[in-house]
Amino acid sequence: MTKELFLEIGTEEIPAGFLPKAMADMEALIRKELENARLSHGEVRTFATPRRLALLVRELVDRQPDAEVTALGPAKKVAFDADGKPTRAAEGFARGQGVDVTDLTTAATEKGEYVAVTKRVLGRPTAELLTDILPGIIGAIPFRKSMRWGNLDVRFARPMHWIVALYDGVVVPFSFGSIASGSASRGHRFMADTSFPARDFAHYLDECERHFVIPDPEKRKEIIRREVEQAARAAGGRLLPDEDLLDQVTFLVEYPSVVCGSFEREFLQVPKEVLITSMREHQRYFSVVDEDGRLLPHFITVNNTLADDPAVVARGNERVLRARLSDARFFFEEDKKIPLEERVEDLKGVVYQAKLGTSYEKMERFRKLAESLAAQLCPEVAAKVSRAAYLCKADLVTGMVGEFPELQGVMGREYALLSGEEPDVALAIHEHYLPTQAGGDLPSGDIGAFVSIADKMDTICGCFGVGLIPSGTADPYALRRCALGIIAIILDRKYELSLADLVDSSLSLLRDKLTRDESRVRADVLEFFRGRYVNLMAGRYPSDVVEAVAAVSFDNLNEAASRMAALSEFRERPDFEPLAVAFKRVSNIVKEGTDMPVDSGLFREDAERDLFRAFDTVASVVRVKISGKDYLAALTEIAGLKGPVDAFFDGVMVMAEDEQVRNNRLALLTGIARLFGRIADISKISA
Repeated sequence: MTKELFLEIGTEEIPAGFLPKAMADMEALIRKELENARLSHGEVRTFATPRRLALLVRELVDRQPDAEVTALGPAKKVAFDADGKPTRAAEGFARGQGVDVTDLTTAATEKGEYVAVTKRVLGRPTAELLTDILPGIIGAIPFRKSMRWGNLDVRFARPMHWIVALYDGVVVPFSFGSIASGSASRGHRFMADTSFPARDFAHYLDECERHFVIPDPEKRKEIIRREVEQAARAAGGRLLPDEDLLDQVTFLVEYPSVVCGSFEREFLQVPKEVLITSMREHQRYFSVVDEDGRLLPHFITVNNTLADDPAVVARGNERVLRARLSDARFFFEEDKKIPLEERVEDLKGVVYQAKLGTSYEKMERFRKLAESLAAQLCPEVAAKVSRAAYLCKADLVTGMVGEFPELQGVMGREYALLSGEEPDVALAIHEHYLPTQAGGDLPSGDIGAFVSIADKMDTICGCFGVGLIPSGTADPYALRRCALGIIAIILDRKYELSLADLVDSSLSLLRDKLTRDESRVRADVLEFFRGRYVNLMAGRYPSDVVEAVAAVSFDNLNEAASRMAALSEFRERPDFEPLAVAFKRVSNIVKEGTDMPVDSGLFREDAERDLFRAFDTVASVVRVKISGKDYLAALTEIAGLKGPVDAFFDGVMVMAEDEQVRNNRLALLTGIARLFGRIADISKISA
């Protein structure tokens, strides 16, 4: 028989940012505990509001199945003496397991033979097990910050006020700190601050909504989405989409209520990004735009209570926002008084990183790197690249970016335009920060792309050079994002450049800052890029194809991507698998290979002469195809060697007794292996 388990933890307001992860952690914890307890179940769902975390498990069996458990004792040689009689160690183990010494058996393990006893363990009722499982789960939920309250020896994100724990409608009895589990939940703190009983999950949902609580965050989210879109239309515009803000607001309220307000049109003279950021970051307001994307003087706020008079709520929010926007306008007007170029010198007083110097020093380094990229790939924009790199960090010392750090780059663009800089230089100042997240927007032109690559590469090489290497959980300088950004830009812009050369150039500019061996840093940085590149490309092509290509070379990212595309397509052909088997056979024999030239005069069999002639013909064609980056055609040509290769292995003994003949045959196979190896390491392809 299966039954429903429901758990709710009632607390003081938990920060919105804690809740999504707490939901995921609760689900993972209950799944793990039920599996460990051998309790099968159906659907698992979690819910959260600022004041509660809840868990539902459907179709949970009412009893553990019986099980056979084997307990290992001492090693056999310790448990029995030379005559095979049980020692005191064996007798003690048997006594501890509640069996007679004659019931002991032996079990083979990796460490040798041990005495053992197998017992049948009767399953326990689920209700009994939950009494231990549920408080353990509550205490195991990890939060970025937890707190104690009163004189209790327990921790949670916020002080706890109630616990609902029901299995098949019956309370699961336990305590957490001073809170005993029960069946009573509570309504909305301001609109229905009373307790109510819950019989089961369906009844709980009904009672919650009757008490102005919507436990399901997805339902709250859709209510908010629908109502803010309606409010935007009523204001004469449309909602500016902002999924991140929608997610935040969803976990800030238990019962959403939308109100639309407005602000003075004169504030629209300030760049719209400033207004949007001020409304979003400080007030959690949604913005309204017209059909052309121009900001309108309206905002939408989501409250946690129903307003008796929405106009009063709107006016209160308008007063708060007016003060925020006035501050933003003040910073903007003050910043405009100083041309952007004059602020660059101030970067000498801004420490970028203690071991890597000031922001000015960093700018000087990546400016040179960006100039070299421009000279190599697009010389006609070199002057603008240099100018954009020189100015791109100057907005860090403006009042506006000091107040709103997330506007760095955006304000640089605006102040550059106001200072008379060319529009594409101003745009590059903004775009050099792109992409800001995986899959995010990329620089639209070469100027921003070169500066972005150079800045990010300086960050990566600099941090690796002084030992600031990302760990599994910590990446304070966002080096993974930087590497993925460089890779994404190079692939998007189709730049033909050497990643290793780029790393070398960056390290040469950092040489006086490095605290680690430069060659070691170089190797670490390239391996770091390899990991990011392989992970990214594994989302586009089969992972073994990606590994096979990257094992040969990934220095030219676009060239490697072309090889992956060709090999991935070629792999779908029906003759690929037998070809792969043949070439793996070649690779397995030659291993490291030999640089000895093939001497046709040492051939003894027709099969090796035929293979050599076929290889000589195919190799010349393949070299042309590869130089033209036509990798699919090159693979097609290589496929023509399958027949001669098979015939060679059928009719020729590679490891001949004559050393010269043997080495000559190995040299021939080496040439064939290396021919395919110019595209990929075939040994890494799954058969």
